Amino acid sequence: MQKTQKKLNEVFILSEINKLLQENNNQISNEIMNYIESIVQNKGIELLINIIIHKLISKSTQITDLDQVIFEKIINVEQDNIIKKLYQYFPKNIKEYKASLTIDYEPLYNLLINEKYQEADQLTQKYLCELANINNKNPRKWLYFTDILLIPLYDLFIIDLLWQVYSNEKFGFSVQKKIWIKNKYDWDVFLEKINWSEQGTMKRYPQEFIWNINAPKGHLPLFNQLRGIQVISYLFEKIFW
Repeated sequence: MQKTQKKLNEVFILSEINKLLQENNNQISNEIMNYIESIVQNKGIELLINIIIHKLISKSTQITDLDQVIFEKIINVEQDNIIKKLYQYFPKNIKEYKASLTIDYEPLYNLLINEKYQEADQLTQKYLCELANINNKNPRKWLYFTDILLIPLYDLFIIDLLWQVYSNEKFGFSVQKKIWIKNKYDWDVFLEKINWSEQGTMKRYPQEFIWNINAPKGHLPLFNQLRGIQVISYLFEKIFW
């Protein structure tokens, strides 16, 4: 019910913004800016973030000048989150960022907002293999450490962003890296902390993993968890946000 209400709120906001744009001949007027400000003041920043993320990752939508304005408004309000890091480390123009993405991430977005984490995990692995140019000629479903170098940073960041935003910052590759660093780079402790192992024995896939939001922080996505630490070590080196 709560998710349905959020979606309805997003649709209403988009409808109101489009209505105001039409009334102002598609110009970003003070009236539109005031409306966006009122959303922020009424704790609607999460709705604006969701709108921008969806526009960014979906191949079926285009980024507009107003989207850029909303994005910059989010950056000014949100002081410490992954959206802010997008602005810090990547192109300031989100139209340019969108053009750099090689995959339509809307299927992953839909799985995550509906908390279908096992399916999202499987799709994430598929995306990473695709990004590393593993195709029908080389149909393996896992990564070697050398594959990590081939994954574009823009795409890796978006996958991480989706996992973080739609788990309330509980899941994601950069979340896992922070746990690893916090535990003094000790892989054994790290694997226990995120519940991939117990008393030195790796958990069995998929039955011993937790596929819901009650899983320990950093538990998902799994990422080659059955193939040792070399690949995830290279992934952590690649993540700088």
